[in-house]
Amino acid sequence: MATRKFDAGKVRAALDTQLADLGEPAYDGPDAGVLDAAVHVVLGVYEKGLRPGRELARFAVRHLLDRLAAEAPGRTVEVRVPPFAAVQCVAGPRHTRGTPPNVVETDPHTWLALATGRLSWAEAYEAGKISASGLRADLTEYLPVR
Repeated sequence: MATRKFDAGKVRAALDTQLADLGEPAYDGPDAGVLDAAVHVVLGVYEKGLRPGRELARFAVRHLLDRLAAEAPGRTVEVRVPPFAAVQCVAGPRHTRGTPPNVVETDPHTWLALATGRLSWAEAYEAGKISASGLRADLTEYLPVR
């Protein structure tokens, strides 16, 4: 599955806006690292009990969903992180119409924590932070994403 193309300038602008809101200096790293920086900053904002900028959170969520889809290619499981994005991943029987039989849904904060290894699948599931249906909906072996 091809990953989405990101406009590094737009990501950097959203990142710098969030950093300015936090009273921190602008991002001065390479364009190639701007999405990982976005993930780091958004998680930091969540950990402070604040709400990250919508655009920056969207970039961070989509980035890690794309990485999951690249690491676990397929169309057996649909991972939804409303309101930002969804991907299909994991090899197996292909789903083509209607609601897939294997669906994972979670909020952006939980997704970012899962995808970066700050939260385990078991912890999130037991805490009710994940809705997972279907035999293949357990993503433990694919998390954290690389």
